[in-house]
Amino acid sequence: MLRIGPAGWDYKDWQGVVYPPGLKGTDRLTFLAAWFDVVEINVTFYRPLGPQLAPRWLDAVANAPDFRFTAKLLNRFTHERQLLSGEVEQFREGLLPILAAGRLGVLLAQFPYSFHNTEENRDYLSEIKAAFPEFPLALEVRHRSWQHREVREFLRETGWEFCNLDQPLVSYPLGATRWITGSVGYLRCHGRRQDVWFKFEEDRQARYDFYYGPEELEDLADRTRELLDKAPEVYLIFNNHPAGQAVANGLEMSHLLLGRSFTLPLSLLAAFLRLSGCLGNSKQ
Repeated sequence: MLRIGPAGWDYKDWQGVVYPPGLKGTDRLTFLAAWFDVVEINVTFYRPLGPQLAPRWLDAVANAPDFRFTAKLLNRFTHERQLLSGEVEQFREGLLPILAAGRLGVLLAQFPYSFHNTEENRDYLSEIKAAFPEFPLALEVRHRSWQHREVREFLRETGWEFCNLDQPLVSYPLGATRWITGSVGYLRCHGRRQDVWFKFEEDRQARYDFYYGPEELEDLADRTRELLDKAPEVYLIFNNHPAGQAVANGLEMSHLLLGRSFTLPLSLLAAFLRLSGCLGNSKQ
């Protein structure tokens, strides 16, 4: 089972491009679920979910039985590296309805580039695993120090799935891995903006402002096929969200790997001309 989709769905610059005018709230999630089998929940990186959100989102995708969510772990747990019991419990409670419904594919612990492969940091991963015992956890790390066979063995032993990346090859990045450490394959595509990857002082989203070209998509398709050969379930997430690029690339990849065709709004076709050549009919 291959599930392809974007990271997040609540972006102002998607309105009138990805979404038709007037589409609001959870209707946008329903809209995306007609195209994709997964959407990554991005808001959980910044705050726990309120008790009303998960049930509303489940209702929005009720007519898509194969649809799954992935979700990002709170940045306080990954970037500040604090696991306070009250915050852990609040975070767990917000996502438990999605887990109980069988709709949560993976809970992603996304660590920054500064999180290197050390004994202390591996111990911290074990602490996270103990704090979320019922959740399927995946690890995203960005520094090359993790790219060792011993790391894969550690992740298998401790029950972590591994998140493979596509990212700019600057400084000491993790390479183009094709690792499976459990039963799930995961590939997150951040784009390849080398010029602004470490420039945080201006637009923090500029690093993800990238539209994969046909040859780059073929490269990602090869990596995805290799993951599919190793795991029964694979998630391919596009995080190059500015201006709806994640949606466009996700649709192209669905066409390339799954042979799907789509009916698309004219606004999206106008923004991404390649879609008209490889996908289905258009509508207002």
